[in-house]
Amino acid sequence: MEYLRIALTVLFIIDCIALSVIILMQEGKSQGLGSLSGMSETYWGKNKGRSMEGTLVKVTRILGVLFFVLALVLNLKF
Repeated sequence: MEYLRIALTVLFIIDCIALSVIILMQEGKSQGLGSLSGMSETYWGKNKGRSMEGTLVKVTRILGVLFFVLALVLNLKF
């Protein structure tokens, strides 16, 4: 059982580092003057899910859920 706890702890640490890096890679949500002139409604604004930014958001969600689940599992007393 101790080997499982060590493996989950290592996975948790890797997840924490990856989550930090992915969050830092994302662009800020403020678009400056581009939001005033409607730049957010361009082709790239509508297809954000297929872009690099959309991929980073999806990966952030997955890593966030994994972080939450691993934190709960590691706090169990087994």
